[in-house]
Amino acid sequence: MSDRFNHDKLDKIVADAHANRDKRSMGYREQALKLYPWICGRCAREFTRTNLSELTVHHRDHDHDNNPADGSNWELLCLFCHDNEHSRYEDYVKGGQYGHGKTQHDEATHNPFANLKSLLNKDD
Repeated sequence: MSDRFNHDKLDKIVADAHANRDKRSMGYREQALKLYPWICGRCAREFTRTNLSELTVHHRDHDHDNNPADGSNWELLCLFCHDNEHSRYEDYVKGGQYGHGKTQHDEATHNPFANLKSLLNKDD
């Protein structure tokens, strides 16, 4: 009986671990990591599994409850760029300016994926 009890207990632990994994994978971080390349959207730093914990999901509209499944409110930022973005946003809220005299709605000037299509289509 003791052996059966241990087996049932182990089965429950494994089932709980699978359920928790599935629940986590439905979170916006996991969804964003599946949708986007593991590259900071600001500084273009690339990430691997070993340093992936340093890549964060930033909510473009700063509303953490706004999580559309298509990821349109998310961008992946490294810890440093993410902290900088939130500092700039706090400055905007306090003083009415966002960054270097820009308004919050100005478009980004850097696109780290601008040349991606041509790189993928190389015939090497």
